[in-house]
Amino acid sequence: MAPARFSEGEFEEQEQQLRELPEIELLGVLRNASNYTFLSRLTPFGANGLMAVYKPARGESPLWDFPGGNLYRREVAAYRLSRALGWPTIPPTIVREAAPHGVGALQVFIDADRRRHYFETGGEPADQWQRVALFDVLTNNADRKSGHCLFDSEGRTWVIDHGLTFHTEPKLRTVIWEFAGCPLPMALRADLERVHERLHDDLGGELRELISRAELSALSRRVEAALRPGWRYPEPGSAWSVPWPPI
Repeated sequence: MAPARFSEGEFEEQEQQLRELPEIELLGVLRNASNYTFLSRLTPFGANGLMAVYKPARGESPLWDFPGGNLYRREVAAYRLSRALGWPTIPPTIVREAAPHGVGALQVFIDADRRRHYFETGGEPADQWQRVALFDVLTNNADRKSGHCLFDSEGRTWVIDHGLTFHTEPKLRTVIWEFAGCPLPMALRADLERVHERLHDDLGGELRELISRAELSALSRRVEAALRPGWRYPEPGSAWSVPWPPI
């Protein structure tokens, strides 16, 4: 089965294929996932099908601090925000209603080297991981593990698993603390300014279909805070600030 190919101009095409390819064949459950997560093949697409990861709402485990049955929408919201920012690189992700176990998130599968993850990089290249760390601050990511950073056969880096995001209360838990106390990189300021404007326009409209108004307002406040003079990447507050297991 050939992995999907990507370039910057192909994201919309991949999203369209995720929406429109009619048949979803479930090939098996992916191990080590907290919720039911299926490796799937969508057909027809060439000779082998388009490989995807399917996370149905019905397969989500109940959580005490996140509303039930909507983690899949947070996955899609994180993808939409990443596309607006231009970083980090998240595989194309959409809401799919016509699916074997009902509505859920469908994301293009990345054929990655499972032996590699964030801890293997030594934090390099720093500018790439600064973007991931900032994205996690903006989305209030409660579960950035090292194994959520994937490396494909062409050396591209992808980040996945964004179901625990956009909470209104502080929830940041990550293994990427190397930039704690560092100021906002000037190269990222224009991206934040653009997204801040769009949160009150088209991007805000997209995200309101995926997260609550209170969560959207909290996201806007986090973007505003990062743009203020003197803002710095947050420091870990306790041992709880690192997810377990870390990989």
